[in-house]
Amino acid sequence: MSKQFRTLQSKRTDLKSVPFSPFCLGTNIAFYMVNQHNHAPTVFQSKGTTTVTLQDDALVLTFGPIDLPAGHSGDLASSLPIHTFKAPKDMTVIGFRSRIFTKDGKELPGQYLHHILLQNLEEKSLSCPGEPTYFAGAGIEITDAKFPPGYGVPIKKDSTLVSIVAFYHKVPPTKDVLATFTMDLAPEGASVKPIKAYTVGVNVVCYSQFSKRPSNESDEGRELKPGIVQVDSKPLKFTVDACVKYAYPHGHDGLLMIALDDKTTNQTLLRSVPDVENGGNLRGFRAQQVYSSTKGFPVNTKDEYEMTMVYHLNRQETLDLHGMGNYLLYVAPGPCE
Repeated sequence: MSKQFRTLQSKRTDLKSVPFSPFCLGTNIAFYMVNQHNHAPTVFQSKGTTTVTLQDDALVLTFGPIDLPAGHSGDLASSLPIHTFKAPKDMTVIGFRSRIFTKDGKELPGQYLHHILLQNLEEKSLSCPGEPTYFAGAGIEITDAKFPPGYGVPIKKDSTLVSIVAFYHKVPPTKDVLATFTMDLAPEGASVKPIKAYTVGVNVVCYSQFSKRPSNESDEGRELKPGIVQVDSKPLKFTVDACVKYAYPHGHDGLLMIALDDKTTNQTLLRSVPDVENGGNLRGFRAQQVYSSTKGFPVNTKDEYEMTMVYHLNRQETLDLHGMGNYLLYVAPGPCE
């Protein structure tokens, strides 16, 4: 069953929206929009907007309303104009959650949402050198994230933040669709240790590396063949010595498992099995399948790691589906305490 839609009522803050074309130059994010793929640009619907609301200890982004299906534009595959805004205050993100629904309050399945991405242009990515950090996000799994007690992602006041949303372009015609992405914030004055995001995946996760995607991979993910168990793996090297405190899993319909292995020590570090419907559609990840620990586990720059995803599509599947197997890791620099 889908999760209950929570109505958020608040007074909107006076944050400035700066929508821009992902094909324009002149911003430090433009490099990640203008890559080697030459997607046909989307003509954005005039009513499709993004608003930002600060309510007590939550920062809420609301996307839409928009009529679906809608196309994608640029390498970040945005369905709405990319939204740039300033952090309204010094804040620490301690979790996040997303919802998708119609204007009249009817909740929609997560399959309507392809992805939401949040970037901080003031912070450099740990996993993708030279790129801004991608510090939060969600996909069709719509799994609530809650970091271990006492840990959070700090964001300085007036930091330039960017939000990108993409709705799945193969959904049935649906009018006035909205999505929300809520970042839960630590209360002012709370003692919180900093963690940073680190993205890993079987599919290419760094925008600057999109030109190196294999021929069977696109913005949608890896091609999937109905009727077979498909196992895809990819070697991984970490760029930092750090302690993983939280791991947010991301996958698509047909996913059976995501895993992260340390091949040097011959250990499986993460193994996430999704909650699915009888036909294989992804419902999300239950709490016991989402790694969260104040103790954490270490990763380093010396060992050889590997990401693996396992998929199975029904033989009668007619849709052209693609798979992804990602973790958005949250790490504390240095050794585990």
